Amino acid sequence: MNKIKALPISILFLISTISCNTKTKDKKSSKDPHTFTSQNNIIAVIDSIHSEITNGDYGLIDRFMVIQNAALLADFKYEQDYESIATKYDTTNHQYNYNHPSWHPYYKQTELHTLQSVTKSITSILLGIALDLNKDYNVNTPVMPLFKRYKVKSSDKRRNEIIIKDLLTMRSGMMWDESDYNDPNNDCTLLESSNQWIQFVLNKPMDTLPGTKFVYNSGASVLLGKIVRIISGQRIDKWAEQKLFEPLGITEYYWKETPDGEIDTEGGLYLKAEDLAKIGSLYLTKGKWKNNQIVSEKWVNESTRPVVLDVNPDNKSKIGYGYQWWVPKHNNFESEIVAGNGFGGQYIMMAPEYNLIILFNGWNINDEPKKSTWRVLQDRMIPTLINE
Repeated sequence: MNKIKALPISILFLISTISCNTKTKDKKSSKDPHTFTSQNNIIAVIDSIHSEITNGDYGLIDRFMVIQNAALLADFKYEQDYESIATKYDTTNHQYNYNHPSWHPYYKQTELHTLQSVTKSITSILLGIALDLNKDYNVNTPVMPLFKRYKVKSSDKRRNEIIIKDLLTMRSGMMWDESDYNDPNNDCTLLESSNQWIQFVLNKPMDTLPGTKFVYNSGASVLLGKIVRIISGQRIDKWAEQKLFEPLGITEYYWKETPDGEIDTEGGLYLKAEDLAKIGSLYLTKGKWKNNQIVSEKWVNESTRPVVLDVNPDNKSKIGYGYQWWVPKHNNFESEIVAGNGFGGQYIMMAPEYNLIILFNGWNINDEPKKSTWRVLQDRMIPTLINE
């Protein structure tokens, strides 16, 4: 059974707390009756979701947070016995063994939780900062001249047409398949078991013209991390400390290092949930934090706009994709929901119209739960706000 505890507020930008596991909801939180009704409605939804989590409907959930108008409406931590769970699986002690309890989902019994591919979204922020500060580069900069010291096996001329924007939007044109993470031939699995990550990605053959077809490709995100280093002159973890983490007051993190001395920008970052929430707040405030512009408003707008309108036209989901950010809901090229999405159930989602952030950490990697937290904001919370 899950042990549940409400955590204290530790995010400096939060201005009020409404605890959903008590009956003490602050009626003085707003003088506007409509706002109070709105708050009550969303709290009712939160309570329902929280109950379903404790009942196991969403599988293994570690954290659930909701923030609206800079107020913390919910913050729940669910304690799972990952030591016992792991005994059913291979527990080889390696940072890319996702069933080893010292590595996943928490880093060595700390509160640092794996973000998996939400790392890609943070890499996008760091690239945006680098481009803001160095006008010699932009999203239309060709990629291959940046990697001229690497020897590439293929002579396919299409490779020379890849620009940074193609990597950002998963339209590199490279042949890549990571659709099934249980498949040992999954390209991301092969990447993570290789000794030279960048060379591995650059050696992948081309199969389409860059900029024309969306193919989810963690290798592209690895190249973006290296590009940040090329532009900034610093490895991306140090760049992050200086340009993002320190300004946001993020003092603890873990970021996996690859065998070739680079940083895993496709899925290797670990943060506390409170600090991941700061990333969501930064994007709701168009890149500004405490009156300091951390990343330009222009980059925030460009990176969260649906450049790809439908990542999978076959299933009619209409899920869009920007610069390493998912856009689960959009209308007329305007994003209604923006999300970082990571393996196992790592989600940071923002609904700008409602000034709303929701965050989930989970670790559903072996069994598919009855319900998915990916749909909570779109299917449960926003309809409540629309129908008021």
